[in-house]
Amino acid sequence: MSKFLIVFLIAIVASSCKEAKRKTAFTIGFSQCTGSDLWRKTMLDEMRTELSLNPGATFIYKDAGGNSNVQKSQVTQMLNDGIDILIISPNEAQPLTSIVEDAYNKGIPVIVIDRKTASPLYTAYVGANNYELGKMAGQYVGSLTNKPINILEVMGLPGSSPAIERDRGFNEGVSKFTNAHITTKIYGDWLKQNAENELLKVKDQLKTTDIIFAHNDVMASGVREVLKKLNISKNIKIIGVDALPGANGGLQMVNDKVIYASLVYPTGGKEAITTAFRILNKESFSRENILQSLVIDSTNVQLMKMQWNRINSQQGDILKQQALLEEQHSIYKSQQIILNIIVISLVLAVVFGGLAFYSLMDNRKINKSLETKNDEILLQRNQLIEMSAKAEVATEARLNFFTNVSHEFRTPLTLMLSPLQDMINNDKVMGTAGRNINMVHQNAYRLLKLVNQLIDYRKIEFDKQTLKASENNLVAFVRDIMESFRLYAQKLNIQLLLTTTDKEIKVWFDADMLDKVFFNLLSNAIKFSTEQGKIKIHIHQEDNNYVHIDIEDNGIGMSQEDTALVFDQFYQADNAPIMGSGIGLSLSKEIVLLHHGHIEVKSQKWKGTTFSVSLPLGEKHLDVTEKTGHKNDWPDMKERSKIYLSDFANINQESQKDVFVQPKEYSILIVEDNADLLHYLIEKFSTEFEVHSASNGDTAIVKAYECVPDLILSDVVLPGISGKTLSEKLKSDVKTSHIPIILLTAQGSIEHQISGVKAMADLYITKPFNFDYLMASVQNLIKNRSLLKEHFTSDISTAEKLPLSKSLDKKFLNDFAGIVEQNLSNDKFNVDDICKIIGVSRVQLYRKVKALLGCSITDYILNRRLKKATYLLNNESLTIAEITYQVGFSNPNYFSTVFKAKYACTPSEFKRKQHL
Repeated sequence: MSKFLIVFLIAIVASSCKEAKRKTAFTIGFSQCTGSDLWRKTMLDEMRTELSLNPGATFIYKDAGGNSNVQKSQVTQMLNDGIDILIISPNEAQPLTSIVEDAYNKGIPVIVIDRKTASPLYTAYVGANNYELGKMAGQYVGSLTNKPINILEVMGLPGSSPAIERDRGFNEGVSKFTNAHITTKIYGDWLKQNAENELLKVKDQLKTTDIIFAHNDVMASGVREVLKKLNISKNIKIIGVDALPGANGGLQMVNDKVIYASLVYPTGGKEAITTAFRILNKESFSRENILQSLVIDSTNVQLMKMQWNRINSQQGDILKQQALLEEQHSIYKSQQIILNIIVISLVLAVVFGGLAFYSLMDNRKINKSLETKNDEILLQRNQLIEMSAKAEVATEARLNFFTNVSHEFRTPLTLMLSPLQDMINNDKVMGTAGRNINMVHQNAYRLLKLVNQLIDYRKIEFDKQTLKASENNLVAFVRDIMESFRLYAQKLNIQLLLTTTDKEIKVWFDADMLDKVFFNLLSNAIKFSTEQGKIKIHIHQEDNNYVHIDIEDNGIGMSQEDTALVFDQFYQADNAPIMGSGIGLSLSKEIVLLHHGHIEVKSQKWKGTTFSVSLPLGEKHLDVTEKTGHKNDWPDMKERSKIYLSDFANINQESQKDVFVQPKEYSILIVEDNADLLHYLIEKFSTEFEVHSASNGDTAIVKAYECVPDLILSDVVLPGISGKTLSEKLKSDVKTSHIPIILLTAQGSIEHQISGVKAMADLYITKPFNFDYLMASVQNLIKNRSLLKEHFTSDISTAEKLPLSKSLDKKFLNDFAGIVEQNLSNDKFNVDDICKIIGVSRVQLYRKVKALLGCSITDYILNRRLKKATYLLNNESLTIAEITYQVGFSNPNYFSTVFKAKYACTPSEFKRKQHL
């Protein structure tokens, strides 16, 4: 037994020795000499906080108090004491270089913090870039205002690298702003009192100073004291550097409005300790660790203070935990000593006791960790619930607003529709203004449909819409709805077919609600069907539980992406030929779900779409509150269908053009996807212009190249390419760049207007617009283009011409004129030669030259030849025959004839007159 005890004791002692060896710590020496007291304290606090996370390390701290010689002696002492790594914040670069090199050459890692020495012999550097810091300050100052500003700069110690770099960076940052000027520079030596004394010497200049930039917050506080003493009421903004936390720190001064702003100058304490441990643990590290900065002003100072307070709180918690760990470690060591003594006599009891103790500690740690995680999860859950509630309230408020507005629309719409119906019934009124009245009537019904859909959707969404179902013949019900569309389908050459397996199928449904589903599905089928299309409605029962209604068309169909989202609230497919509200199908789905049924869609692009509605048979699926005791009469389908048929009412029959009407001088191209607005604009502009039209962006591109109109009037939101893209394409093409473009849109925000102008549009007009203003704008743009033509066709010399506003037009005319001038002496030179050189067709070249110069290409070449001939007659001693060939005429007699027709005299007579 005694042998067993001896062996066990030896094992315990060996284990203790290994543990002690394993816990051998590093010794870190830190020599500090730069910065204000608060800055040094902050750096030291960061280091100690980081060290608390790495227990066991020995930290030696020395403060040289701003004296380089003292710092050298302190570093020498630490090296002699055998530190494992040296962290140094050198007071000056050159005096400390030698001692840093000695440590580095001895194999001791050296981390230089805040400022570098004059030698590259160091292990790592941690600090901010003073040049970038100064540059950031300059840019911030320059961005404060567009007004002229005078700046006074309070610099640090003369010759110190931070002061030099910050000054250089500040000058670079301010130089980007023409309104900012540095009028005065003084040195404050990093000290408050020195800064105050130097500032008092230039107090007369403070009256014209707008901003004072101090290289640290200490000097910035001195600046504020001087301003108070001088009782300067002018609002001078003071900007400092450091933004340290705590009392009298930059953060507090910004918060108390002592200074206007401060730039964070990170101490690098945390990063230095982190880098030191990476070096000591033989881990990878970065040699150059450049710390980032940011500007602290009234917009973010509170956030920064909150973050710092939280960090301080966490640091306190860490220190408390560290103390607790040390206490536990001390207890553990005491217990280990007692345990070693008891083991000699009670080995087994000690072993089991030790196991129980460790198990208990482990369980406590696990339980504590689980408790902490559980609290975090509960907190996050409560936050999510709170955020969800706030979002729901916001959404509710927004939807309530739209619903209330929709209700308010109904009264004025009623007051519009009733008088309009009276006017439609009055043949005399319709004879004079029938088309406009029908247009207003049709669009009033469209607005009423949107209002009704919004209100119905809102009722269903908040369970305020309940079923009042009764048993009805579904086949007859669907047939009545289909018949209300037949007349308009025939006008569009679209077939409507209804097939059913039974003549009568009894289904429980609410006729006042379900009709909206089939009205929506049928109107959509007609909208997206082409002429000669076919729409099939098939009603069938595949079992005794459900009846299925399939509405199939062979229209344009939908992509798989659109099919997946078609029932989503307010969803509209991109590039759809007809834009809707995005409510109809979503409302239809909700109504079908209220009937305990379901709705599905199958579609294939360019092949067609099929919507399938399935409704349960019988009445078992309905609650008592969802059934009505008596059979409901069906609503008047003719009256109910009016708001859906308004999309198909062909009120804009184009009037027959009179072939004997005299052609208009100018032509315009109108691009608009809304048929009513398109025909309205065509009718209004046809009185003064030759009008071409297009209903989408792709067609507009083709017509612009074919017609080359004098002006283009386009909507912004179009099927295919948008109006802005249309403008950019046409303005970027030399063949159409001269055409003025006006964009019409309902997007009236200033951002949209700027976007329209950036798309190179000449004018951006928001809807609803005043037509007289639109007409005046069109006439003005065309008139200005005509003046431009006259300018380029005048006899003013090229050097006297004003530049074109459009660079492409100017380039085209310069190229065109240059080609003509180079070939004036070539009597075989013609239009085909110009087309080959420029790379356009004859038709496009004729239209372009006609639009820009107002004359034909042949007339332009003839005029340039005659103009050159007059120059040669005035300034050169050449014969008439020589001049004839130099200006591209093959026959002197023909040249004389053309010249006399232009100038009313022969070339010889013209030359004699000039010499007289």
